[in-house]
Amino acid sequence: MARKVTRNTKGVRRQARAQGTSRKVRSARNKGQSFIWRMLGMLPFTEEQLHKAFTVMILAGGVAFAIFLANISGATGVVSDRFAHVASNAGYKVANVEVNGTRRMNEMSVYERAFGQQDLAMTRVDLAGLRGELLDLPWVRDARVSRQLPATLVIDIIEREPHAVLQRPDRLMLIDPTGVELEPIGREAAADYLLIEGPGAQDQVEELTALLDAAPALQAQVKAAEWVGNRRWNLTFVTDQRLALPEGEERAAAALISFAQADGVHRLIGGQAASFDMRNAPRMYMQIPGRAQAQEMALGEDN
Repeated sequence: MARKVTRNTKGVRRQARAQGTSRKVRSARNKGQSFIWRMLGMLPFTEEQLHKAFTVMILAGGVAFAIFLANISGATGVVSDRFAHVASNAGYKVANVEVNGTRRMNEMSVYERAFGQQDLAMTRVDLAGLRGELLDLPWVRDARVSRQLPATLVIDIIEREPHAVLQRPDRLMLIDPTGVELEPIGREAAADYLLIEGPGAQDQVEELTALLDAAPALQAQVKAAEWVGNRRWNLTFVTDQRLALPEGEERAAAALISFAQADGVHRLIGGQAASFDMRNAPRMYMQIPGRAQAQEMALGEDN
C-alpha cells in the first residue's frame, strides 16, 4: 500500500528561523559580556578584588534595606534603647563633666544641662542639642561638647566679654560689645564700665564703640553715653561735663575729632564750661555757669 508523504516545509522554516534568532541572541550576549569584561579589565583591580567589591555592594544594599524596614516598623528605637541600656550597665554613662573656659559665668548652669541628658548613657547624649542649650546661656558666646569615653563629657566654653553697663528703668545690666545682656550689676561695680542709657541704646552699642574709636584720646574721659531721640549721642565726661553730638555717624565722628583737637589746645575737659554743644559742627557752643549767654567757638582745621 502506497503511503503519501507530505513535506512540512513551513515547520522546517520556522525552526530554522528560531535557531537563527537564538544564535544571534547568544552572539549579542557574548559580545556584551566580553565588552563589559574588557572594560572591567581596564580597571586597576584584580578579578578577585572586583568580586569582593560586588559582594560588599550587595551586602550594603541589604543592610540599607533592613534599616529602611526597621525605621518603618519602629524597631530602631527599640534597638537604640537596648544598646543604651547595655552601654550604661557597662559603665558608658555620664559620670563626670569637665568644663573649660569659664571665668565669670556660673558653672552650675552648665552642669545642670549636662547632667540632664536622657538616661545619662553616653550613647544617648545629644551633643548638638546640649550645645544649643548652652548657647542660650547669656554668658556663652560659643561652646563645644565632646565625649571622652567611657564616662566624661568635655565642655569648652567661650565666654562673652563684659563691655559696658546698660541703664534699665529698674536695674543696671552688664552687656557685651554687641549689646547682649549678661547679668545684673550693682551700681558700685558698674562704676568700672561705660554707662549707656536711652531708649534704643542697646541696639547702638557697636556704633557707639566705632564713634569713640574715632577719638581714642577721649575714650578714657567718657564715663556715660546717652542715646537721644533715637538719632544722636550725648557724651558725659568724668568731670560731669556733657558734649552734645550731631546726628549721623560721619558727622558725629567728625565733631568728636574736632572736639578732641580743641581739647588738646584749650583744655576744655576740666575747664569752666559745664557743657558743649556741637550739634551744628564745626561751630561749638559752651555753657559756662554764671554767664547768661553761651560762648561760641568756631572749630576749624587750624585748631
